[in-house]
Amino acid sequence: MKPKHLLKPLFLLALCLSCFSAAKAQQQAPFWNEIQEFKQQDSVQMPPKQAILFVGSSSFRMWHNMQQMLPEYTVINRGFGGSNLLDLKRYLQDIVFPYKPKQIVIYSGENDIASGTVGAQEVLERFDDVFWAIRAELPDVPVVYVSIKPSPDRERYMPVMQASNELIKHFLKDKPGTSYADVYKPMLQKNGRPRPDIFIQDNLHMNEKGYAIWVKALKPHLAKSKP
Repeated sequence: MKPKHLLKPLFLLALCLSCFSAAKAQQQAPFWNEIQEFKQQDSVQMPPKQAILFVGSSSFRMWHNMQQMLPEYTVINRGFGGSNLLDLKRYLQDIVFPYKPKQIVIYSGENDIASGTVGAQEVLERFDDVFWAIRAELPDVPVVYVSIKPSPDRERYMPVMQASNELIKHFLKDKPGTSYADVYKPMLQKNGRPRPDIFIQDNLHMNEKGYAIWVKALKPHLAKSKP
């Protein structure tokens, strides 16, 4: 048994090592640096409260003129990296809850499927975790889920995307204060394949024509516009 006078220093050392390890692990988490950039921006100027928060993956992140395309709304864009639903859940405390939004619009789930290891049921389970975590903290804030989009680069995943969309749509059906914005169907050609003209060169992310489709699909679901 160690002498009592050594126990406190050892305890403090163990505590410091534990905190250091936790901080290091957090820094190594996916998209940690990008989240810190958001927090740095917020420390300089916090976005307005009661805005519509768009959060999710790179289809939002690369929507650089979101505010210009939705001029009658006050929006906050917190799309980050090639994130998935697990990443979104990890960072709710950092880039969702602090803003006190009047509505949350989510685009996430596509990258889960594109990993090639996640099926539709698991996408639903991951979304379920995100949804109830939001409800626990912000019970009265409406949530809009934007359907997983089709793209030429990920055409092979379309059956899983369709199945995931249907599961999430059904999940939200009986949840008050929620809605499902379908962007999947309007992005298809008559032959059922993704429209090639609405994507940039990577055949994954959208151009202005693609985002115009999203604006049309989203507007009926967005909270009341500015006076």
